[in-house]
Amino acid sequence: MNQSKKLSFQSLLAVSIGLTLSTFLTTPNAKAAKEVSLVSGAFCRSISVSDLDYLAKTGEARGILKDALKLSRQNPKDISKLLNNKLEIPLILTSKLMNTKIGNVIIKRISKIIYPLRVPDTSVSVPAFRAGVINGLQAGKGNLTAISFLKAYPSEMLAVNLPALFGVMEKAESIADLVKFFSNSPLDGLHQSKP
Repeated sequence: MNQSKKLSFQSLLAVSIGLTLSTFLTTPNAKAAKEVSLVSGAFCRSISVSDLDYLAKTGEARGILKDALKLSRQNPKDISKLLNNKLEIPLILTSKLMNTKIGNVIIKRISKIIYPLRVPDTSVSVPAFRAGVINGLQAGKGNLTAISFLKAYPSEMLAVNLPALFGVMEKAESIADLVKFFSNSPLDGLHQSKP
């Protein structure tokens, strides 16, 4: 009898969550990122998501994005590939992982780099990031791209903190170099040899 109550409660919970999600995901006026603002101190430059989407679809840049890529000597086709790079991950597993202790730590760090413009507080940026990932995965049927994330991000203006982004990129490169150093280390022979 107890097992039956538990099963019916879980069924009721699943139906309630499904109805709630379908209400939010099918609302025609649901917010999505319309602009990505690159922020560095007092500098703030916005690029429309529609221009990024156009670049992803055509491999050609337009508007301010075209000028920015030209100034930074970036090939639009390379950026298009990055924007279209699919991350295939299971929706349910991703949702569970994002709500673990380590998931929370990672998301809090990411939310200091990517956050709703003018609201960098983690009480807003963390749920916004989670919503962008989950809604983007749901819309992409288990695939997430930069564009699907932006289209699912629940704020019209998404900020990217450039100094924080570059700091993380430097740390990632340092860690990659350290791993490479130790994986190519001449001391490997010492670990494999028997005494």
